[in-house]
Amino acid sequence: MTNLKHTFAICISDGGYVDDLKARTVYQVIADESAARSNYLRVIDETGEDYLYPANLFVPIETPREAEEALLVSAH
Repeated sequence: MTNLKHTFAICISDGGYVDDLKARTVYQVIADESAARSNYLRVIDETGEDYLYPANLFVPIETPREAEEALLVSAH
């Protein structure tokens, strides 16, 4: 396992993307500076692929190492 810190956010609204996002679900965030400048986040959604979504649909969360490992395993 790598020592790279992963970033996660909780979805607070599906924003109409009902097939791709679920409110109250934690998603892995992929760093994307260009998207962030436009107020978007790149997340791995319910399809298992990474897509851009409005940042206001998410709240970033801090995760302990054990939780991070569990979230990464459940995403695969």
